[in-house]
Amino acid sequence: MFRPISSLLDEAAAQLAAAGIESPRREARLLLAHALGLSQEALLRDRDMAVEAPGFTALVARRQAHEPLALIIGGQDFWTLTLAVSPATLVPRADSETLIEAALAAFPDRAVVRRILDLGTGTGCLLLAALSEFPDAWGVGVERSAAAASLAAANAASCGLAGRAGLVCGDWTDSAVGGFDLILCNPPYIESAAIPALMPEVARHEPRTALDGGPDGLTAYRRILPDLPRLLAPGGIAVLEMGAGQHRGVAALARAAGLDIAAMRADLGGVARALVLRCAMP
Repeated sequence: MFRPISSLLDEAAAQLAAAGIESPRREARLLLAHALGLSQEALLRDRDMAVEAPGFTALVARRQAHEPLALIIGGQDFWTLTLAVSPATLVPRADSETLIEAALAAFPDRAVVRRILDLGTGTGCLLLAALSEFPDAWGVGVERSAAAASLAAANAASCGLAGRAGLVCGDWTDSAVGGFDLILCNPPYIESAAIPALMPEVARHEPRTALDGGPDGLTAYRRILPDLPRLLAPGGIAVLEMGAGQHRGVAALARAAGLDIAAMRADLGGVARALVLRCAMP
């Protein structure tokens, strides 16, 4: 059945709002644009045009059930890139862009960075964003999930970075050899007991292994931090993401591992999100 775009958007936005979805009109536009294969600009420009939108009702129903928008439409913007997502990975978040900002601030001369390591790469968002900013660098992403590593490889290809990005299935630092100028990592840091209370988009649909940081949220840091001194090149830095209120605990673990705190960077919400580390001076 053909209906005006404006009518479809109004009805979908009302349904999403009733389900408690934030920004329901924006999300209705994104879902309809996906269903029609059009841009949001085209929807706004041709609001009175009558269209047939097969599958749109089903897409709205999935979002009403709090399935993440990115999983429904199959992609998410991160930094300057658009990346494919899947249930095998976390959906890239704007908070994680703080790590890229911190890396750029640490290396005003971008030609200095030649080797990048991304631990727990997921979609490859951090690795690929860093490679897009450090044009002379080659990078490797380590990921335990074969499905996630395959998705990251596909994202590297779609971003035109496949020739500079290698993907390895492995457990954190086990397969990594030293000499990296930049190490990036967004480890699982949610306390195990807190996961059921997370918003349903996260608790029901994102992989628990990418969320669960153990009883205090710091298990992965205890595993990763002691290996960073052997992996960093002279003058290199590691940038780790942290959860709200974790900066003191992660910083203490870093110092115990022989690392100095070079900087700490807050995200747009004011949360200390990125910890910048260097090898301690002898």
